[in-house]
Order: sequence, then C-alpha cells, then structure tokens
Amino acid sequence: MLPDASSWLAEYLSRSRAPEAGGLVLGITGGCGGAGATTAAIWIAQAAARLGARVLLVDGDPSGGGLELAVAAEESPGLRWPDLAEVSGSIDPVQLSESLPVAGGFSFLSWPGSRDRPAGMDTATVAGVLDAARRGCELVVLDIGRGREALRTFAWECDRIVVVTPSQLRAAVASARLLHELPPVETALVIRAKPGAALDAPLIAASVGLPLLGIMPEIRGVTAATELGRLLETGQQRNVRRFAAGVLDLSGGDL
Repeated sequence: MLPDASSWLAEYLSRSRAPEAGGLVLGITGGCGGAGATTAAIWIAQAAARLGARVLLVDGDPSGGGLELAVAAEESPGLRWPDLAEVSGSIDPVQLSESLPVAGGFSFLSWPGSRDRPAGMDTATVAGVLDAARRGCELVVLDIGRGREALRTFAWECDRIVVVTPSQLRAAVASARLLHELPPVETALVIRAKPGAALDAPLIAASVGLPLLGIMPEIRGVTAATELGRLLETGQQRNVRRFAAGVLDLSGGDL
C-alpha cells in the first residue's frame, strides 16, 4: 500500500524498464498432492542444462522439505533462501549466480532441508531475486508448490506455468480447482502416467480445461530414488529425457 511501499514501487518500475527481457520463468506446480511436480521440475532443469542453457532451479515451497535433498546437494556450498531474507534493491545477476550451489549442471536456490520451519519470504525480495535470475539465466524453472502462500508469492512471477497431475479423476478435479489460484499466464498440463489408469490423457486435459503439453513417464523406483538423492540419475533415462525435451520444445522454443 502507498505511500509505505513507495520504495518497492520505484524499484519494481525500474526493473520493468530494463532493456533486456531476460530468460523465461517456467513455473511447475502439482494439480494435487504427490503429483510429481518437483520431480518434473528437476528433470526439466537437468534437460535444459544438458542442452547448454544457463539454468536456475528455484524451490518455491518453504514447506516442501527442501528441494536440495531431492538432488542430494544439501552439503553443497552456496546461498539458500534464508540467506537472502535481508536483501533489498536490485540484485546483480552475476553475483547471484556465483553465490548459488550447483547440481546436475544447473544452479539451484533451495529452502534448507532441515527440520526447522523456515520463515516466509517477503514478496519484494522474491521479485528481486527472480528478476536477477531472469536477467542472468536463459531458463528459470520454478517449483512453485501448492500452498496458498507459495502460490501467492511465487506463481505470479512466472511467464508460463505447467500443471502436473496424475491420470486420475480426483486429481483432474483438484487440478481444475487449482486454476482459480493461478495468474492469467499461458498454462498447460502434463499428465503423469499411472499403470492401469482408466482415463486417457486427452480426456483429462479436456476436463481440466488446459492444453496437453506432455506425458510424464512412470519410472520404476523413482520414489526410492528421490529418498536416496538419486533423482538426477533417473533423469538420464531415455524416456525421461524425451519427455523433458518435449516440454522444453513446447514451453520455450527459442531456448
């Protein structure tokens, strides 16, 4: 609210007049709990890095337990979200990139994978960090999460959004409801394959009301791989690479 937020508004307007638009911020969220959005986000970031793009994977869910655990990089040196809590004003994209940890060929910004409950992040700080990320990377993959706070803070910074949902009726209904919480940006659906699913992907996409972007393969042992920090290894499989490449091709053809 003005006039209290006048300094934030001035900073926001100065960023919006930047001559270079920067990279794409691609948000990934689950249409329901356990949909596999974090797994998809990691595989997409890994695939883009394999193509030679400058990629940043951002953990947008403070209650998600820490994305760094899924890539087995909790010991990697670099900044986490709480380290940026006091940052204000314009952030240098080079300094940000050099300060972040790396895994799988891409940089990442995660909430700590610890038992301590992290405090929420100010929306102005998030906007500043993502603005620097956009200017310093060709692709920012943002694992939004499904909590209302995460959606309000992170989803509105995205250029495009991908909703991941299992091929199940209840998941389709939950995904359709989630659309009311998302910003009015280009949004598409990724269906996660499920053995023995009775519904086909085009039918689910039509019921949700989103265009179908791709089919996320069901990988045997992916849950155990996530727990053991081997998710990047599963991302090397041919069908996973094909899925992620298809998403990148349709989400950012000029990447």
